[in-house]
Amino acid sequence: MIFKRFYFIIVFSFISLFSFGIQEDEKLNFIIVFADDMGYGDLGVFGNPTISTPNLDKMAFEGQKWTQFYSAAPVCTPSRAALLTGRLPVRSGMTSSKNKVLFPNSLNGLPSSEFTIAEKLKEIQYKTAIVGKWHLGHKKKYLPLNHGFDYYYGIPYSNDMDKINNNKYWAEYERNELNSKSYNVPLIENFDIIERPVDQTTITSRYTNKTIELINKFKDDRFFIYLSHNLPHIPLYASKEFLGKSKRGLYGDVIEEIDFGVGLIINELKKLNLDKKTVVVFTSDNGPWLVYKDHSGSAGLLRNGKGTTWEGGVRVPTIFWGANIKSGIIDDIGSTLDIYSTFLSISGVEQQKNVHIDGIDLSETLFKKEESKRKNMFFYNGDELYAARLGSFKLHLKTTDWFKEPKTHDPPLLFDLNVDPSEKFDISKDNSEKVEEILNLIELHNSKLIRGKDQLKDRF
Repeated sequence: MIFKRFYFIIVFSFISLFSFGIQEDEKLNFIIVFADDMGYGDLGVFGNPTISTPNLDKMAFEGQKWTQFYSAAPVCTPSRAALLTGRLPVRSGMTSSKNKVLFPNSLNGLPSSEFTIAEKLKEIQYKTAIVGKWHLGHKKKYLPLNHGFDYYYGIPYSNDMDKINNNKYWAEYERNELNSKSYNVPLIENFDIIERPVDQTTITSRYTNKTIELINKFKDDRFFIYLSHNLPHIPLYASKEFLGKSKRGLYGDVIEEIDFGVGLIINELKKLNLDKKTVVVFTSDNGPWLVYKDHSGSAGLLRNGKGTTWEGGVRVPTIFWGANIKSGIIDDIGSTLDIYSTFLSISGVEQQKNVHIDGIDLSETLFKKEESKRKNMFFYNGDELYAARLGSFKLHLKTTDWFKEPKTHDPPLLFDLNVDPSEKFDISKDNSEKVEEILNLIELHNSKLIRGKDQLKDRF
């Protein structure tokens, strides 16, 4: 039995690598750069007129720019769980209608029964590391080293938690100073707190430098590095070198420093001749936190932002670069859920059996520019399904603005996102058959859904 499983993995690996034009003996590495609360319209290549992002723009021109790519949730914790496991957060219990995310007084975290990208890649001797925000449980048993990562350097939850000043929380955008000691957020290396409060004015550059250090450390091995920036989530911070440089103000300074760091990482990969052996993904955990006015980003032409299942809350700027990825603009549907399945497929790792994976392998689109196999998407707010997309049509059962009472729609709202990406014109009355088709899809989804135990509700 063991021999058969080993034989299957070897054969599958060979077929996968051969199909994508990657030689069997090459080391194919993976880097995810995950921004926090970056909006669809915050990059130059996605239409921003005043934020300068030359490195990400170039990355998009050399690689693939995905225009209809979705986060699996409109807030931090569930979106990160989905990225790493390839599963809707409702399956792992990493979403809740009581508490939207984990807090410093939360009792739980990502269950040990969940498999992460890091755990699966370690099966074939990948070196694995996370640099940046975790937000999947701050207690020792939930930290990254207990979820497949060899190394961790970053903060355990959002940078606005552990607030210790007297400023009104919702007036954060009125703040004029960059005093990072207003928040008692720890910087952790592996299991140890090495700085508290962390100096957030230098955190972006330190994350970049640490990532480059790890690339050099792992350059003779296969590696997976998850660079998870805790910005541009508020409170905003930028280093002295970038402060006041953007036309867009402090928010633009933050984005431009992240962009600069991406450029340094890309240049390091090229210098080490790893650019053709590394897949780099840049995306965001959800849309912009619009209540913070000019301290928040932009969803561009999309409606609303973070905390909602409108397009502005869940459609995120996404770029794939490196290896043998065929350059171009992809307007098919994709999701952060798919990164898990795609990385495993490329590296030839067998997915675990008897576990429902929501991710879809995008390898054929990346390496051959074939049509994406993702045709639908389910949108949860907390643990409740609010909307679903099938093809170009999106159906809203419920909608909400940030921290406002949800509205139930009977009949549901329907939008054709190819024609109306801003979701302005409800066409449900003239498309009853399409409404019924998506409702049937939702019914089928619900009938097969096995919910995990709520991991977010318990706090002390």
